[in-house]
Amino acid sequence: MPRGKHILGLPKGKHIFGTVKVGEKGQICIPKEARERYGIQPGDTLLVLGDDAQGIIISTPDAIKRVAINILGDEPESGPESLQRSLNVIPETLKIY
Repeated sequence: MPRGKHILGLPKGKHIFGTVKVGEKGQICIPKEARERYGIQPGDTLLVLGDDAQGIIISTPDAIKRVAINILGDEPESGPESLQRSLNVIPETLKIY
């Protein structure tokens, strides 16, 4: 029988690292397992994005840069269709912590 976090039967590559408390200064501590899995080191810069319906995403700026390159880069194809395709891959491109 599955135990702990695995009881939810998450798909491979999807994780629940637990809960965090927001301190008096608005700070959170990213769980050790998440920091290790995604290589987050003290002093790293992370980007916080918000969606009123889905909540927040904490990501590395590099992940957003890859999305921006898909939208604005040297792709031969650009415009609304290219933008929509890039927006559709955001969840796959971002490291969601």
